[in-house]
Amino acid sequence: MSQQISPPADNAPLRVIAITGCDGSGKSTLAASLVSHLSSQGQSSTELFYLGQSSGRIGEWISSLPVIGASFGRYLLAKSERVHDNPSTPPGNVTALVIFLLSYWRAYKFRRMLAKSQQGHLLITDRYPQAEVAGFRFDGPQLAKTVGGNGWVRALRKHEQKLYRWMASYQPLLLIRLDIDEQTAHSRKPDHKISVLREKITVIPHLTFNGAKILDLDGREPASEILDESLRAIRASLL
Repeated sequence: MSQQISPPADNAPLRVIAITGCDGSGKSTLAASLVSHLSSQGQSSTELFYLGQSSGRIGEWISSLPVIGASFGRYLLAKSERVHDNPSTPPGNVTALVIFLLSYWRAYKFRRMLAKSQQGHLLITDRYPQAEVAGFRFDGPQLAKTVGGNGWVRALRKHEQKLYRWMASYQPLLLIRLDIDEQTAHSRKPDHKISVLREKITVIPHLTFNGAKILDLDGREPASEILDESLRAIRASLL
């Protein structure tokens, strides 16, 4: 699991347009629309990247392992998610490993994104990692929410924090943050707990993403207006 950690070579932002916001704010819709429009307007190398922790992908991998099985895979992921609600309880070895694997997978995707950006591609990312507030709910380090634990857990926590500090050290060219209220978010995502949506709506607007240039938009506005404002800001940033 070696991961080479190195700071950015300079302070130049990446060729990355990051989109953040609470679930239900319209991130995925905007990301897909931006890729489509930018590709049709001369930015042929525009690609979409999802930078969430991909718990579903890791869950599939865990569930496919011999002996463990699908039910135990779901059990492990559920335990890792409960860490957010019980931060004072140190995670066990297996739970800590599952959480670390989720963060490591995100770092792996981030490194792929870096390579494409350095090759001149314009990347549109759904979510962007940050190191200011702990918790996967905010795209931050999950183990950092916990305290204590044995040497193995503490080592994983330290390395996870290092991964997030490394990712957050790279500024996107522009970060588009979509605002939303909890009622609208819940009406769009009724399968999400409203308490979780409320927490995201409270925290995300205060993240600075390491001083990145941020465009704040209202996710309740018509999608066409949000797209137009985003495209104007992106064109200005690319000049």
